[in-house]
Amino acid sequence: MIRVLSVSTLFPNPARPAFGKFVANQMAAVAARGDCDLTIVNPLGIPPWPLSRRAPYAALAGCPAMSGLAGLAVHHPRFTVVPVVGGDSNPARLARAVLPLARRLHDERRFDLVDAQFFFPDGPAALAIARALGVPLTVKARGSDIHYWSTRPRALAQLRAAADGAAGMLAVSAALKRDMVALGMPEERIRVHYTGLDHARFRLVPQAEARAEVAAQLGIPAEGSLFVCPGALIAIKGQALAVRAVAELPGARLALAGSGADEAALRALAGVLGIGERVHFLGQVPHERLPVLMAAADAVVLPSEREGLANVWIEALACGAPLVIPDIGGAREVVSDDGAGRIAPRAPDAIAAALRALVAAAPDRRQVAAHAARFSWEANAAQLVGFWREIAGGVD
Repeated sequence: MIRVLSVSTLFPNPARPAFGKFVANQMAAVAARGDCDLTIVNPLGIPPWPLSRRAPYAALAGCPAMSGLAGLAVHHPRFTVVPVVGGDSNPARLARAVLPLARRLHDERRFDLVDAQFFFPDGPAALAIARALGVPLTVKARGSDIHYWSTRPRALAQLRAAADGAAGMLAVSAALKRDMVALGMPEERIRVHYTGLDHARFRLVPQAEARAEVAAQLGIPAEGSLFVCPGALIAIKGQALAVRAVAELPGARLALAGSGADEAALRALAGVLGIGERVHFLGQVPHERLPVLMAAADAVVLPSEREGLANVWIEALACGAPLVIPDIGGAREVVSDDGAGRIAPRAPDAIAAALRALVAAAPDRRQVAAHAARFSWEANAAQLVGFWREIAGGVD
């Protein structure tokens, strides 16, 4: 039985139960194996008063010290954040906040290693904790933790220090591994660790059946092509590009499954383009309702600026929905041929052309779903625990 202390700012909590759901799915699969004693610490960043009284921090401040989301016991210590300008210094404050808890738990029963499930700020903070406990460190990179924070010199220095201090690292795609190596991280200590998938939930169902259910539950008319764009409504996700692309496709509908700061601007854009009645704002769609929405789609379109390897790519394929995504991160590791969709530049006309091609010559949805067959949470967990055991030296 290996004992692991996993630090992850990217994890569900009572105030944000859907945040980092894929990390919780991974850890639930690890716990279900029964061969890993897993302790999860989800530090909550809260600014000083009076900012702590404002949204979204007020809800975080009300979280309990521990919760049991995803059937796992999760610790929620607080650390101080300085919004807008203080991101580069978050790791030090995070480490100071978590270390007393980590020491107490380690004294009760020794950990074999410390794990970080996001490279920044988690990785540098976890390095300080691992060194204080005298155990090895592992770190997982997921995309924006590398692509965004590496553009900031102070953060990049901390990323490199965490990489140098880690006994082993994981990347969610081969493309992300290459990006890490390009930053000077040691290639020989980085492995590719693909995401998992809940095959019982994300599965192939007849598109007509799913479309009828979506019409009944969400009020999206059944006529016209339907494209789905899941994700937070923020600039880097590129929903404006999808809205402009759909404007070039007469009769087509776009369902935006998410909420965020760009909603008003996106509604205004749809109105200006004269397609307000064809763009459906669904708000935050519960994870359990996403499968039927994606199964109803003629394609799932995600024009993100950056990704490592998005879980929703795999989930869409499993539901039989081909993808239209840009050439970012592990896109070509997922859309390996036209049977999985199209790789399209982040431009409305290119996205529209890809969507038009998928409607004109729709791939067999069984063929689409087959591209997701190799992903599972069970395989993901087995690889992760095996990696931890190797780093810890084969602990019994």
